[in-house]
Amino acid sequence: MNTHIIKKEIHPSIRQKSYAKKTIFFIFALTLFISCTFESKLLPSIDYQFFLLIFIGLIASFLGTLAGGAALITIPAMMLTGIPIQTSIATNKFSSGIAAISSVFYLIQHKQLKAKSILRNVLIAFSGGICGALLTAQVAEQTMNIVAFFLLCFALLVTVKNKDWTDSIAINKTLSSSTKANLYIPFLVTIYDGGFGPGSSTFGIIYYLKNFHNYMKAVQMTRVLILGSCTGGFIVFYQTGFINWSYAISMGIGSIIGSQIGLLCLPHIPQKIAQRLLLSIILLLIGQMFYKLFY
Repeated sequence: MNTHIIKKEIHPSIRQKSYAKKTIFFIFALTLFISCTFESKLLPSIDYQFFLLIFIGLIASFLGTLAGGAALITIPAMMLTGIPIQTSIATNKFSSGIAAISSVFYLIQHKQLKAKSILRNVLIAFSGGICGALLTAQVAEQTMNIVAFFLLCFALLVTVKNKDWTDSIAINKTLSSSTKANLYIPFLVTIYDGGFGPGSSTFGIIYYLKNFHNYMKAVQMTRVLILGSCTGGFIVFYQTGFINWSYAISMGIGSIIGSQIGLLCLPHIPQKIAQRLLLSIILLLIGQMFYKLFY
């Protein structure tokens, strides 16, 4: 009986250590796989920019996992280091997708989402990501900025009005027919993410919060959507030749670490702080879009 109690007490610690080892192995295995698959001279040179991009990816992915808005940091920061805008967007798609893969790996490892739910949402998001990336080639950036500005204003209004965030999920509650019909909303979010991106994670979190999910579950479901949309979008961007694998791998490593830290912190974040963080990110994104439109 005592042995059983001791095992129960040390079990969480053993599980965390096991997961940490698997995550570290996953990071290096994925990096090496991409290196061997796409280019012979793919591994980035170890210089100040390599570590700088890891740091940028880590901070952006951590905040992006919790409230969205990672592109608010990554794209301007990469441009400040001298990376062209097209390469910055393509690199951001890659690093966001890699971070989302590690997030979904975490959720599967801890059995926090059902495989059926993950597969369904990834397929929807993958289709949306491809459509969005293809659509971007036909739509002017100024038009996308205008759309993003009004969508973010609407998201701010919804978040402010939605004061009573759901603290728990009714596990036995089945999706209504109207909710099933609303699968087109994640599809539209992923179209936007696949081709443009700023605020897409925020839109996903708000959508799931309005559909009987608490903050933690909304973030988890959004990570699944981002995995699908970034994968679909990246496939299209890869064909354009804008991807620089040295930048992409550096950002990818940082993004994986940042998303893992974000998911570990997620259960310990109070609802009020989560709501303030989400509102802050939305306001910053609105400010960014306003600046692009009028200055």
